[in-house]
Amino acid sequence: MDVGVTDPERTGEERLPGGRLLGWAEWGPEDGVPVLFSPGAGTSRHLGFGSGAVTALGVRLIALDRPGLGASTPSPGRTFAGFAEDVRVFAAARGLGRPAMVGNSQGAPFALACAARGVVGALAVVSGADEIADPRFADALPDGLRRLVGTAVADPAAAERILAGFTPRAMADMVLAGSPECDLAVYRHPAFAAAWRRALEEGFAQGPEGYARDTALVMGRWKRWGWTCRRSPCRWTCGTARRTPPTPPTGAPRWRHASPEPSAVSSPESGARCCGRTPRRSWARC
Repeated sequence: MDVGVTDPERTGEERLPGGRLLGWAEWGPEDGVPVLFSPGAGTSRHLGFGSGAVTALGVRLIALDRPGLGASTPSPGRTFAGFAEDVRVFAAARGLGRPAMVGNSQGAPFALACAARGVVGALAVVSGADEIADPRFADALPDGLRRLVGTAVADPAAAERILAGFTPRAMADMVLAGSPECDLAVYRHPAFAAAWRRALEEGFAQGPEGYARDTALVMGRWKRWGWTCRRSPCRWTCGTARRTPPTPPTGAPRWRHASPEPSAVSSPESGARCCGRTPRRSWARC
């Protein structure tokens, strides 16, 4: 099995206004078509995808560390809009124009924020986390998760304090416990397991606060941000073989309604690791 992960070819940090750093990692030709990547929960820029395909497709894949994760400076109290502004500054500083972007798992809502603000020219959502605070999820969520989501909506700071109890090991155990066999085959592959564990260790290297803030934002209500992707086409691919509920019975509410002409592709042979199994499909969404 080719899990599509290799060490980045180039890494660095971009200094943002105010002195904060934004960590990045690249794969593919330096003069390729730039595609930004917003990685999943608690992971760093180290975990890309489709490394064997980037050169053939002429893609310059650029993974970004969100604030407080990996090499990016923490930004307490940050918002989705703040991350989009960071990406706008990053793209301008590196001469990327309005690049395409891929958002995977918990990184997807942050990528959606970039599309909604016109920072990126196209968006592909791959096995993206959805707005589980939407009432349509209520009956699908386990009791403990439903209570935590309620806390994130009513008191985000309290939710962050709870989520700050996570460690890289606890994060890995939670993901594996909620993954179907098709995903476990990827997570247990020696090459992927090593890259994923390293990305988790890097993601939590500055402490759990970056992950906790990310998750509290994603667990809250998104409608307060007024997202619509009118200037950036939004397409999503979702693996349907998942133990944890990716969408309510009526379909993903935020992804379906975020774009005027949404396009959806389901991948029954994949779950959350759909990104690594179908990299060409992921980039085709852009």
